[in-house]
Amino acid sequence: MKLDILAFASHPDDIELGCSGTLIAHVADGKKVGIVDLTQGELGTRGTPETRIEEAEAASKIMGLAARENLGFADGFFQNDKEHQLKVIEKIRKYKPELVIMNAVYDRHPDHKRGADLVSESCFKSGLKMIKTQDEKGEDQEAWRPKAVYHYIQDRFISPDVVVDVTAHWGKKMETIRAFKSQFYNPDDSSPNTYISSPEFLEFIEARAKEMGHSIGVTYGEGFTKERNIGVKSFFDLI
Repeated sequence: MKLDILAFASHPDDIELGCSGTLIAHVADGKKVGIVDLTQGELGTRGTPETRIEEAEAASKIMGLAARENLGFADGFFQNDKEHQLKVIEKIRKYKPELVIMNAVYDRHPDHKRGADLVSESCFKSGLKMIKTQDEKGEDQEAWRPKAVYHYIQDRFISPDVVVDVTAHWGKKMETIRAFKSQFYNPDDSSPNTYISSPEFLEFIEARAKEMGHSIGVTYGEGFTKERNIGVKSFFDLI
């Protein structure tokens, strides 16, 4: 299955918090979108890997994804090395995305930057035909390099290079976040409190989106950083 956009996340719920509004907007526009989660988030204080998988499936249905996979890397301990890169390259070559979106270039959680570095390097190496990978059937895969890669912005503020208007899809974005009910604020949940389980954290997510949206004259926005200059044929492509 060829995808238009393939988004990577170090943990299930990274996408939902960082850029699910953007993915929903592109699905609504007829694009095929998928997600690859690198880990199951097994080091999280609340919930279990099993509940995270269930929650990711629920969020995927809300977004209307064409595909979602989990590579099962070790939460907190995966590395940007050959072994992990080859697994990521296999998914890039499987889905042949035009565009790849990945974790923030730096963030509060060290897995986020590590995941960004891993996927970014894998996107380049996926285009090298001398690197050999096989699909699930054991057949050789063709080299593939996405045309562009972007990083979503997470906990730490990073000045965006591009902001996507997600105002029309804000309600659905919040549904995808609430799908991870073991992780975020729930007054009926007696699990230990964490950095992201307070009601204030969800208020922060909305405030960040309003700040991004305000910068482009809309209500809600999601920001991204680029790895190379954004090319256009006309200034009017930027309006």
